[in-house]
Amino acid sequence: MQGERRKFRREGEERRRDALVSAALDLISEGGPTAATVRAIADRAGVTPGLIRHYFQTKEELTREAYRALMQRMSAENAAVLGAAPADPAARLAAFVAAALRPPVVDPRSMGLWAGFLHQVRSDPAMAEIHAETYLGYRDLLQGLIAALPGPADPARQRALAIACNGVIDGLWLEGCALPQAFAPGELEHIGLEAVGAILGFDLAASLPPAPTEETP
Repeated sequence: MQGERRKFRREGEERRRDALVSAALDLISEGGPTAATVRAIADRAGVTPGLIRHYFQTKEELTREAYRALMQRMSAENAAVLGAAPADPAARLAAFVAAALRPPVVDPRSMGLWAGFLHQVRSDPAMAEIHAETYLGYRDLLQGLIAALPGPADPARQRALAIACNGVIDGLWLEGCALPQAFAPGELEHIGLEAVGAILGFDLAASLPPAPTEETP
């Protein structure tokens, strides 16, 4: 019973911590980083400012955790497609690229949050470390998908290809988030698959697995 109580307390504390991070992200999304004051975060989360200091020593620490949560969430939303992707390496990469260029990954709110944090990434070494950690984690995943394709086994070459492909994905993601109305449904995905495929020498558009259909009750 004592172990269950400790587990329940730990889970409860994690939920409260997550709620504070979510409140900070909501405020930053609405008014930029300056809108996420300790008082505003506490009001949004329905807690006292003192409780925030129980979980985070400073507002800067909470801001860093909010940025980490944002970056990890976007990466997880993109990688989730791999769970149902076929075993074929080209199909897996195609599914990953397509998922990066459609909702929920392509999301104006996420782009606004990311852009709002950029100045702090440049001025705060701890934020820069989080940026490097999450960026490299995403790029390493992409490099692993590229390495599974028939082609160069040289890790340095695979790294260079991953950097190039990630640059294409990032650029199209920004365009899709900033001007979603400027693109027809599926257009960004098709452009991304063609561009990444051209870099790698594969017809990724032809390798894209069909989208799963929802089962009717």
